[in-house]
Amino acid sequence: MTRATANTPLTIDIVSDVVCPWCYIGKRKLEAALALPEAADLPPVVIRWHPFQLNPDLPAGGMPRQQYLEDKFGGPERAKTIYDRVRAAGSAVGLTLNIDGIAHQANTLAAHALIAFAQQGDKDGSDMKERLLKAYFVENRNIGDTEVLAAIAAEAGLDADAARAFITSADERAAVAESDAQARQLGVTGVPFFIFNRQLAVSGAQDPATLLDAMKQAVAGAPAD
Repeated sequence: MTRATANTPLTIDIVSDVVCPWCYIGKRKLEAALALPEAADLPPVVIRWHPFQLNPDLPAGGMPRQQYLEDKFGGPERAKTIYDRVRAAGSAVGLTLNIDGIAHQANTLAAHALIAFAQQGDKDGSDMKERLLKAYFVENRNIGDTEVLAAIAAEAGLDADAARAFITSADERAAVAESDAQARQLGVTGVPFFIFNRQLAVSGAQDPATLLDAMKQAVAGAPAD
């Protein structure tokens, strides 16, 4: 592959949630794919994050984690079996996931709105996405709480008051819900879900080589300028 398409960015649209451990793992695998030597021939990459709520029917204020595990898995024992595998997969990509420390299962509508806030003006929302994933899975913060989210915005160097106003806006939250609904209408049923150059999709936290191969296929299939 040559750099003939260097002026045409490779767009990567990622549908995911911030309380999805496989989305955190998938983010690391994408980063690993982009760091492979073979990725040097790719054109510049533009990443755009899109919302997907694993639990769209969760109360606005979320719920205690233990209750969530009971409702979803029938109790902590079955959840432990599942999350042991998740922790192992996270460790394999350099993540130490403190899943047992999560005390509150958050509704993620406002968190997704914060990512949208960070992405205004075609800015890259990857830093905010990382901060929210870390806040939930490592620091065990309640990322459904407005003040927690405003604090995370400030930590990212954004205006906390502007962020608070944005994520509490009924219109902005409705836009997030609409984007979530559109993803489901397009057939997205599980996340992470990667779309390369709006033409080639890969579902799940696939290995870096698989993601890189998809990126190369998307670039090769892109129409010339």
